[in-house]
Amino acid sequence: MQLSSRRIAMALAVSAVSIGATSAPAGADPITLSSVPAQTKTAGVSLPDVLSPQLRSRIVAQGSDALENPSACVGFYGYDAQAVGTAPTPANCAAQSPFTPIAPSTPEANKTEPDKNTYLKLDDQTGADPRYDYGEHFLFQGHETGAPGYITRVNLDADAAHRISLLATTDVDGKNLPNFDGSTWNPFAKRLLFTSESNSTGGVWQATATVPSTVVNLQGILGVGGYEGIQNDSAGNLWIVEDTGGTKGAVNTFARTPNSFIYRFKPTDRRDLTAGGKLQVLQVESLKTPGSPVVFHGPATGNPTAAQADADILSADTKDIHTYGHTMNTRWVTVHDTAVDGVAAFSANAASKAAGGTPFKRPENGVFAPGSGFRSFYFTETGDTDNRTQAAGDFGGYGGLQRLDQSSPSADTGTLRLFYKSDQAHTGLDNIQFLTRRTLVSVEDAGDTLHTQRTAFDSAYAFNIGSDYASGADPVRFLAQGRDPSATIDSAGGPLVAGNDGDNEITGFHVSNGDPSREGILGATAPEPFDGGDWRVFYTGQHGDNVTREILGARG
Repeated sequence: MQLSSRRIAMALAVSAVSIGATSAPAGADPITLSSVPAQTKTAGVSLPDVLSPQLRSRIVAQGSDALENPSACVGFYGYDAQAVGTAPTPANCAAQSPFTPIAPSTPEANKTEPDKNTYLKLDDQTGADPRYDYGEHFLFQGHETGAPGYITRVNLDADAAHRISLLATTDVDGKNLPNFDGSTWNPFAKRLLFTSESNSTGGVWQATATVPSTVVNLQGILGVGGYEGIQNDSAGNLWIVEDTGGTKGAVNTFARTPNSFIYRFKPTDRRDLTAGGKLQVLQVESLKTPGSPVVFHGPATGNPTAAQADADILSADTKDIHTYGHTMNTRWVTVHDTAVDGVAAFSANAASKAAGGTPFKRPENGVFAPGSGFRSFYFTETGDTDNRTQAAGDFGGYGGLQRLDQSSPSADTGTLRLFYKSDQAHTGLDNIQFLTRRTLVSVEDAGDTLHTQRTAFDSAYAFNIGSDYASGADPVRFLAQGRDPSATIDSAGGPLVAGNDGDNEITGFHVSNGDPSREGILGATAPEPFDGGDWRVFYTGQHGDNVTREILGARG
């Protein structure tokens, strides 16, 4: 069972973070998270995930779970029905379905990697079985790999036969869905939003929460781009974080130029995104040249040469953005207005470069601080995910956490400052969520190259937003990810597993009370998990066995 609301009295570890409830004064400690060591990568060895002793977890879905309503080529939570390296044709799918243990000479099924989780409490939801009561607690995911892309719903109140529903594999035009990365719920339009991070074909799709789901492509409204993080604010605006890798330098051969942007979409009608609106890009003013923006130094709409990339990788502006204590002015610049520019699909990345948007080092996700009135927005930068990067920490090579402050969510201007500068031991920051009012969680997607370089797998960290990390303090590692048996096999490589990633990744870290109304937008209310209330915490161990877990308070 979950913890009661009474305070847990525990001795503090040397490295620990205290999490305060919404109603508690600053410094209150209803639960304390102790730090755990990272799990060490060793060839051929699988290891479990390790949580702080104040926490525990349970599995809510795993990749081999069959869908209650499979399609010809999509039959499982984390697997396509075809083998790796084969096209999703009916013949290939039939040969691999139903899912059975794979013989030594048979290629492994292609893993689809369920990604960002979105939790909702919804009444009167139906499924493939009209006679079954699916309950009211649901967890939605898009899938990052496989063909076609698809959307699933984990029915948290259901039995095994009805546990996971397939919502869609095609849009309203009959086109296959892309691979999805981010997701959120738009309470104004009452639609799920899914993002695809392929720079040339990505964008935003909206979907009903029904089975089957009605899915609409919004590339003509929100643009084509490497979109990943997506959030609503209280005004109905959408905030989108792009993850598009840049060009490597000619000299700085292990670093990449900043090439991704932060967007805000102001809809004409927040209840109907298809009505259009304005897409804006964040512009940061240079400290070295006041009045001028920090801009991309390549072609107006394309990729730079390696020599041009070198200029941005170690530029004074790039360093200023990644230096503690700097406060930099920001403003929003419109890059596309459907009332003027129409609704044909367009490249958001190219339009942002042409408009003088400020590029970042692979920002991936963002979230609003609870209690800020949607005036404080934190977002991650993943960095170069290679400890050989010449950009290192001072130029964003290891990434970090940025904080954007405005007078209101729709304000045209604001300020940007670095909240946390990553180092080799804490890098590749990706998903980001608030666990409580003052505790910010960010998880790593360091990549297998960096796993090997530092002999350590990914971790999830808790940051106190009142702390000054410029002094050298470290966040608390409360989740040390291991590597499950399937990912361990994939890591060995070979033709039978080609195409499946060899290490797990923490993704879909999600904290929500499931409220589908405007009051349930992430950031509207301070989370209070582990107290027996409505707040729930989920994450997925992507790749490998593709296991989605719920984090609970420890027993006792």
